[in-house]
Amino acid sequence: MTNAENPFGQVLVALVTPFTADGEVDWPGVEKQIDDVITQGADGIVVTGTTGETSTLTDPEKIRLVEVGKSVANGRAKIITGGGSNETAHAIELYKASERAGADGVMIVTPYYNKPTQAGILTHFRLIADATDLPVILYDIPGRTGVPIGYETILRAAQHPNIRAVKDAKGNFSEVSRVLNQTDLMYFSGDDANALPHLSIGATGLIGVTANITARPYREMVDAVNNGDLATATAAHKTLEPLVRAVMTHVPGTVSAKYILHGLGRIDSPRVRLPLVGPEEAEAARIEDDLALISDIDGADFTNFRPDRNAAAGGALPKVHGTTR
Repeated sequence: MTNAENPFGQVLVALVTPFTADGEVDWPGVEKQIDDVITQGADGIVVTGTTGETSTLTDPEKIRLVEVGKSVANGRAKIITGGGSNETAHAIELYKASERAGADGVMIVTPYYNKPTQAGILTHFRLIADATDLPVILYDIPGRTGVPIGYETILRAAQHPNIRAVKDAKGNFSEVSRVLNQTDLMYFSGDDANALPHLSIGATGLIGVTANITARPYREMVDAVNNGDLATATAAHKTLEPLVRAVMTHVPGTVSAKYILHGLGRIDSPRVRLPLVGPEEAEAARIEDDLALISDIDGADFTNFRPDRNAAAGGALPKVHGTTR
């Protein structure tokens, strides 16, 4: 797939935002994490998304994350800004600022908490897409927003020239197939466990949380699918299974990803911002039990894994609160 056809990449990482122990953004840590995942094969980075703790980042932090991402990537990967707002006017201004900061694309989440009708969701998407020249990914995650993007709404949104893709965390594969048959939209798996099933029915790529820890098996999976090599893709999927379970099933993915990255010595602190907190003892134990099942996974050496439950405990209150409504 050429860059002209796909402006986002195929192996996209939903980037964690490393914090210091007191909850401030660890900017050197951000730079290192971005460089690490690109070196491992990521060709797209989603900053300020759910995994990046968008709901507790300030707008200036979100814009700087785009700027830092562009600087570190230096053309090696696309930088997509996620998050947005459930207030349309605020989202428009935030995406405009992200475009000025150099973002290569925007990912618009369904407005959360408001529970708008499908007409309201479509209007939200269209007005944001009108306000930027950047390609747009729609983010369908009803488990967090409370409202799915309806099938007919996706078809209508696809008529907008800037709306190019959907990140699917809904897992309705028959609907994905219908949309792929009837539109030119690209699909990205938004559920790490379903990356290969999505790819197998025609999805373009994935936007993954687990890829923060190692993007190499996802790169191998995507390249294998591109080459029609299902056996190699399936082997990568099987290798990833215990890691995906460790990251995605016990606590929010952000929490577990930071806990694991810190245990591997890849980030200086596993701290998250409140209301997120680090894993409790039983949760940490389940994460570690799943990690113990990993036999050999490219890009992450768990023989030197040293988890620190005390460092991860609790959550931080930053000095300046976020501005996302």
